[in-house]
Amino acid sequence: MLKLRLSRVGRRNDPHFRVVVTDSKNAAKSGKFFEIVGSYNARAGSFQVDAERVKHWLTKGVKPSDTVHNFLVSKKIIEDRKKNSLPRKSPTKKRKELKTATTA
Repeated sequence: MLKLRLSRVGRRNDPHFRVVVTDSKNAAKSGKFFEIVGSYNARAGSFQVDAERVKHWLTKGVKPSDTVHNFLVSKKIIEDRKKNSLPRKSPTKKRKELKTATTA
């Protein structure tokens, strides 16, 4: 399955990302992608994307990652709600519960 995702290209302590179309099985930093459709500068907070190419890939069935999806919603390229891209936190457990879980 193809995905629209961010691929980091910046130096240490200077994050820059490319928005690429790649296979979901490829690693994010592998360099194997079909097309670069945009960029994101994390320090400046600037997100630039070729809207026409993104719409083309979306019609082909490419799924954006949660972060890219939120950027596309912000730029009004797609009409949808933003997704929560942060992991869910599990409730904290008391020490007694943890001890009984490890001994059982």
